[in-house]
Amino acid sequence: MTPEELSATLSSVLHQAIAAGEIDLDPQLIPQPVKVERPRHREHGDWASNLAMQLGKKAGMAPRELAEILRTRLQEESGISAAEVAGPGFLNIVVEAAAAGQLAHSIVQAGAEFGRNDSLAGQVINLEFVSANPTGPLHIGHTRWAALGDAISRLLRASGAEVTNEYYINDAGNQMNTFADSVYARIHDQPVPDGGYPGAYVTDIARHIVAEAPELAEQDHDEVLPELRRRAYRLQLQDIQDTLESFGVHFDVWFSEQSLHDAGAIDSAVQHLRDQNEVDDHQGAVWLRTTDFGDDKDRVLIRANGEPTYFAADAAYYLSKKERGFEQKIYLLGADHHGYVSRLKAIAACAGDNPRHHIEILIGQLISVNGAKLSKRAGNIIELKDLVEWLGRDALRYDLARYPADSPITIDPDLLRSRTNDNPVFYVQYAHARSRSAARTAEAHGITRDALPFDAGTLTDPTETALLAQLGEFPAVVGHAAAVRQPHRVARYLENLAGAYHSWYGACRIVPAPDEDGSVPAAQPVNIARLWLNDATSQVLANGLDLLGVSAPEKM
Repeated sequence: MTPEELSATLSSVLHQAIAAGEIDLDPQLIPQPVKVERPRHREHGDWASNLAMQLGKKAGMAPRELAEILRTRLQEESGISAAEVAGPGFLNIVVEAAAAGQLAHSIVQAGAEFGRNDSLAGQVINLEFVSANPTGPLHIGHTRWAALGDAISRLLRASGAEVTNEYYINDAGNQMNTFADSVYARIHDQPVPDGGYPGAYVTDIARHIVAEAPELAEQDHDEVLPELRRRAYRLQLQDIQDTLESFGVHFDVWFSEQSLHDAGAIDSAVQHLRDQNEVDDHQGAVWLRTTDFGDDKDRVLIRANGEPTYFAADAAYYLSKKERGFEQKIYLLGADHHGYVSRLKAIAACAGDNPRHHIEILIGQLISVNGAKLSKRAGNIIELKDLVEWLGRDALRYDLARYPADSPITIDPDLLRSRTNDNPVFYVQYAHARSRSAARTAEAHGITRDALPFDAGTLTDPTETALLAQLGEFPAVVGHAAAVRQPHRVARYLENLAGAYHSWYGACRIVPAPDEDGSVPAAQPVNIARLWLNDATSQVLANGLDLLGVSAPEKM
């Protein structure tokens, strides 16, 4: 019996009690779904519900009295072994072994779909993350958002949301001219210009451009700069795109800031905000009254000299997302962007949106790596590519996903490169590899899932009960992690599941113990049921790792 099935059973018996006149309650007040959860102490039962405490006052009766009515009816339901009322009205429920064990069969049958849910169905979300300037390689700071952003996207999609991963390319403004100036200096063996970009990668770009178009090296600075800017931008953006794809991060849309300027979107955005009566003209400049919506000061959209500000581009970009049909916009920003929270929410409000619903801004904290060397190519940063080569994609992605975004973290390379149970990603991946090895061993002895009918009632060992309990929680963990944008909940769940599996593996045999002569007896129903349980655990581990963008190895 899955938690969802038990939830439906509770709802059913409550409706029955209402129909029988035992409880005076409007059925519309019954929560959907009825919540069930694991009790803190397993001796209290398999599952617990505070449904009676939620509805007692509305039904005009004491919660314990209402709970007693539900308890009586629950004990008549198939798959329920016992139900008790505890404390002020908690329902503690024990599920029959056969009903609990049936979960293993359900998981294997569902395959990769197990854990997916429709809790966010109907939500259309634009998820923007990374969005580094195309003036240099991705570095350690971008690495965290790449891993977290992609994991959040996977969770949202697994929970039914329609998600577009978007990268905002900051390809407008003086930094692009400075980048081109830096390339020009490398072509002509000149010092890096003031405020320019150091690092061997700029030299590499300069050499590549000259190899493609030697005539550019002969042109004057002002004449050649626009073409250098175009080519350098193309090469560096391609490097960023290739790096992210190799890290397992895919973007559906690469949105150019320059396109906002070229298409007149900034002027249109200013006019839209003016039509909303949120714009003031003052001292020759155009201002957005963001203080009306909690910002610490009003923001300039158009300077007195007629030039738009970066804030104007931010406003135009937000409106672009809205016009493209994204009801919800999620921004993942770095630790140095705290000041953007109030102003972006103010833009949403000025645009006529509800900033509590239509925009969400997640701020990530700093990340460091013990013993990491600065990149020789980039000069003063640790590149994402170097980290992946050093630590491995799986280890890096898992470690970055297993902490809340708002907590600073320090990566321990020695730990992530170790093959011990102290390394979380190894611990989880090894559980999956071990389960696949167990399945291969069983097959070698002629034990397959279809060898005998599945008898869920044979899964009675305490470690089996504990493992089934962990497996049953997976869909709820996925749905909750998606709702609160916290992939680390999946990682920590997987570690608990791996622990339950390792304990079960040590206590229960899939292949029967050999006889004294070394021969292996024929498989019994319990051996087949255990193979189903083993394979169900494999599936959930694989599904969970996939949500984090981490592989589930067959062997280790």
